[in-house]
Amino acid sequence: MESEFRRVAKGKGDKGGSGGPGIPWFLLAGSVLLLLVLSQTVFIVPAGTVAVITTLGRVTGSPRGAGPNFKVPLLQNTHRFSVKTQVRPERFASLTKDLQVIEATATVKYALKPKEVGRVYAQIATFDGDVYPRIVQPSLLKALKSVFSRYDLVTIASQWGSISEEVEQQVDTELSRFGYVDVQGLDLTGLQIAEEYRAAIEEKQIAEQRLQRAQTEVRIAEEEAKKFQTLSRSLNEQVLYKLFLDKWDGTTSVVPSFPGGRSVPVIVDAQS
Repeated sequence: MESEFRRVAKGKGDKGGSGGPGIPWFLLAGSVLLLLVLSQTVFIVPAGTVAVITTLGRVTGSPRGAGPNFKVPLLQNTHRFSVKTQVRPERFASLTKDLQVIEATATVKYALKPKEVGRVYAQIATFDGDVYPRIVQPSLLKALKSVFSRYDLVTIASQWGSISEEVEQQVDTELSRFGYVDVQGLDLTGLQIAEEYRAAIEEKQIAEQRLQRAQTEVRIAEEEAKKFQTLSRSLNEQVLYKLFLDKWDGTTSVVPSFPGGRSVPVIVDAQS
């Protein structure tokens, strides 16, 4: 009996195997497929970035902001664009009004507008790296050439700060026509000009200083002249008459004029 019981127990153990009943292969395949679908459905948009959703190549809906988002797997794709402030230096050369060549560096600060990313993707740039060369750079170079062509070299060198502000306004005006980006600042640095023009620039600055001094001296002279005229008007006939009386020796005959009258004192020789 005991040996028979052992044979039955052994047979049952061999039938079930050491690991118990096995998991069907289709359940494993389904689990893997589900994980793949979920990974293609949920996506994360990093901070400072927006994502454009395209359905079969066409832009769908509004750009997605930072955080978890969803899409339809296999049918929809995501395209990310940075909306952070970008700083790009641009080395350029331009002709001045007097046909001189200058070289400098324009550093522009800009940011892509989040609400316009979908329009940018559909019309201009399908890649984040194309925003600067296709949108910002052409307007920047156009503004630089437009502004510098209005001034001669000496004026540009002596009024560098104000010209930099004018370029920034021109770039902002150009880009505002399209509304894709916000211009946040522009700096012009590294101006390079020929040595022979440096002396002319210094001479102009010295001449401007001399002109300012001369204008100051003229204003001072004009103020002094006004003071003298005011003093002369205050010496009316009554004051002059009093001065005459103070100097009169008392013997010379005088026909006086009355205060307020228009006649002047007449001196008559007493011997006559």
